[in-house]
Amino acid sequence: MVLAFLEGLTVIQIGMIASVAAGLATAVGALPILFTQRVSDKARDMLLGFAAGVMLAATSFSLVVPAIEYGGGGISAVMAVVVGMLAGAIFLDLVDKHSPHKHFIKGPEGGRSRLEAIWLFVIAITIHNFPEGLAVGVGFGSGDVGNGIALAIGIGLQNMPEGLAVALALLGEKYTRRVAFLVALLTGLVEPIGGFLGLFLIQWMQWILPYGLAFAAGAMLFVISDEIIPETHRSGFERLATYAVVVGFLVMMFLDNTLG
Repeated sequence: MVLAFLEGLTVIQIGMIASVAAGLATAVGALPILFTQRVSDKARDMLLGFAAGVMLAATSFSLVVPAIEYGGGGISAVMAVVVGMLAGAIFLDLVDKHSPHKHFIKGPEGGRSRLEAIWLFVIAITIHNFPEGLAVGVGFGSGDVGNGIALAIGIGLQNMPEGLAVALALLGEKYTRRVAFLVALLTGLVEPIGGFLGLFLIQWMQWILPYGLAFAAGAMLFVISDEIIPETHRSGFERLATYAVVVGFLVMMFLDNTLG
């Protein structure tokens, strides 16, 4: 039934739906906080590790490889991807340095701020989710629906533990379960904005496709290394979190090569 429904839609329409669904996965991940206020540090670190593995595989198979292919292959295509990835990483680095935000465990970063803690979390998740949404949009914008769906599923999978972690952190700040869930929902909706931008940019400027895919890959790679993996190594469960990274990578690799 789902496949029949998708067959009647354009790539743009499918991409928009997938971007929204991937963003809503953040709220799905936050659902457990409606029933409990406590998830163990071990479970949290393993979930975040799984998310990092999914993102790493999505970066490799759904962004970098297609970017080289769409660039025509060869040294010129590889150099275009190198430039795009560096631009994506530098962009996220600048945003990270100049936007006050708060890590789940590490605490405040990006300079002093008098913003309420809840807004610091909103900014943090905006930093995480926008490039992910951009990646989904660019993936569909390439015209490869299978690759776009695999990427959207992978991003959705990694959004769920991230949404749970954010909601738990907000509960720790003494916010109610309802507020924590709603904030997780709203921060996830940043992703479709990036998705729509990626979709329409690529539709208007096909030549930018390899750079767009590479930019999203560089941004996601920066988030993985700078934000997610370090958070899983602060509570003494880094070995389990590392195995979770491997499992997440394998799951996304399987999805990408069977759906893509």
